[in-house]
Amino acid sequence: MSTRRIALLGATAGLGRALARRFAARGDDLVVLGRDPTSLARTAEDLSLRAAGRPVGMARCDLLEAESFAPALERAEELMGGLDLVVVTAGVFATQEELERDAEATEHLLMVDLVRTIRFCEEAKRRLLHRGGGTLCVFSSVAGEQARRSSVLYGAAKAGLTRYLEGLDLRHAGEGLHVVTVKPGFARTSMTEGLSPPPFAAEADEIAEAVMTGLDRGRRVIYAPSIWRWVLAVVRRLPRAVMRRVEF
Repeated sequence: MSTRRIALLGATAGLGRALARRFAARGDDLVVLGRDPTSLARTAEDLSLRAAGRPVGMARCDLLEAESFAPALERAEELMGGLDLVVVTAGVFATQEELERDAEATEHLLMVDLVRTIRFCEEAKRRLLHRGGGTLCVFSSVAGEQARRSSVLYGAAKAGLTRYLEGLDLRHAGEGLHVVTVKPGFARTSMTEGLSPPPFAAEADEIAEAVMTGLDRGRRVIYAPSIWRWVLAVVRRLPRAVMRRVEF
């Protein structure tokens, strides 16, 4: 596979870091985007070592600062001479219980995971289309696939993001934009530290590997790990009366 020019928002931790390391090791050109310059510099250095000394660029981009989106993507284009793939793994997570206790935390989560992520994707989409097309790969969640008592608010944000990405794919597929929606299950990362892992919980590296495989195969929807595709196929067929009684 030829080298790709990739901008990745969220590479400093968790799933984004695991994925960025795979891109770097394979020889892709990479610019990491994030809000903390110190973490970005540390991440770029680590990725450069994994890329056998190839330079890895960086640009500040904060999902809470929409004015940072265009300059960050413009900087990525300048450093690499263009863009082939924009990946968004950044986001926040909180449990249903935490969100119900804190209205400000709920507003923050909805703003980051839905409103500002969509706004960033719109900027990325515009730039990719201007160059004749490319791939936009965005991490949503299996939590957005089916209403669940354990993730009402987080699930609502991810459901909205998933529907947006589906619509984006329908609207622009004929113009060369390839939209990829990644739907990971519970991942063991710093974001979920201290929580009891449910069935089918996965390590960040396992999810990153599934995403790499899906991208290489041209998939538009990637379940990570893949067992979630079949689990959800069953769950979607359960009547609501059953869902009220089961812990899922």
